[in-house]
Amino acid sequence: MLTRIISAVVAAAIGITVIIFADTAALPAAVALLSMLGVYELYRAAGCHENKFMTAIALAFSGVYPFLVLYGSEHIILLVTTAVIMALFASYLLYYKKMSFEKLSFAVMVPLLLSLSMASLCKLNVLTEKHGKVLLLLTLCGAWTADSAAYFTGTFLGKHKLCPEISPKKTVEGFIGGVIFDGLFFVIFNLVYVSFFAKECGVNYFVSFFLGMICAGLGTLGDLTASLIKRQCGIKDYGKIMPGHGGFMDRFDSVLFVAPFMYAYLSVMDMYV
Repeated sequence: MLTRIISAVVAAAIGITVIIFADTAALPAAVALLSMLGVYELYRAAGCHENKFMTAIALAFSGVYPFLVLYGSEHIILLVTTAVIMALFASYLLYYKKMSFEKLSFAVMVPLLLSLSMASLCKLNVLTEKHGKVLLLLTLCGAWTADSAAYFTGTFLGKHKLCPEISPKKTVEGFIGGVIFDGLFFVIFNLVYVSFFAKECGVNYFVSFFLGMICAGLGTLGDLTASLIKRQCGIKDYGKIMPGHGGFMDRFDSVLFVAPFMYAYLSVMDMYV
C-alpha cells in the first residue's frame, strides 16, 4: 500500500506540473510519451511487438500525433494517418507467416484509437482560452475519482458482482456509488472553481452532474475493456512503469474513454456561462 501511495503522489506531482505548463510543449510531449507507452504495452500484450517494423511505425505515429493535432493542419493529419495505415499493412507482408490477420487488425486499431483518445487531452486544453487547464484537470480527476469511489463503495457495500468473469472485484453497488459520487465531484469541483477562481462565470450544475455520471460510466467501460484484453492475453498487468499500480494502461484505461467524450461534448455544449 505504501508503494502505491508513493507512486500516486509522485505521478500526481508530475501531472500537476505538466498541467501548469500545459500551454507549452510540455503537454503534447507528455501525451506523446504516454501514448507510446500505451501502444507498446498493448502490442506486447497481444504479441504484436514481435513485428519490429510495425511496432516502430506505431510508436512513431503515437509520438508525433499530439503535436500534429496542436500544430498541424487537417490535411497534414489526414496525410500522415493514411500513410501510417498503409505502412502498417505493408509491414504485415514481412511477417505474414508469424502474424495473423486478427493481430494485424489489432495492431492497426491500437495506435489510431489510443493516439486519438490521448490527443483529446491536448485539444481540451485549447478548447477555451480561459478554462482549458481546468477542463483538462477536471477530465483527469473525473476519470480517476469515479474509479476510487467505486472501489471504496464496493469494499463496504458491494454484494452483487458487476462482471465477475472480467473483473471479479467490481460490484454493482460500487459502480452505482462511483457514478453518483463522480456526478457530485463535478458539481463540487465547479462550485469551488467559480467561487474562488472564476467569480465572473456561472456554472450549469445540472450539466456538471450529468457529465460526471457519464464519465464514471465511460471510465468503467474503459476499465473493463482493458481488463478483458488482459484476461484474453493471459497477463496480470500491462507493465511496471508505476510500482504498485502497473503500467500505463492499468492507470489510464478509464481516461481513454472519458477524454474524447469530454472534448466532443464540450466542443458543442458549454458548461460555464
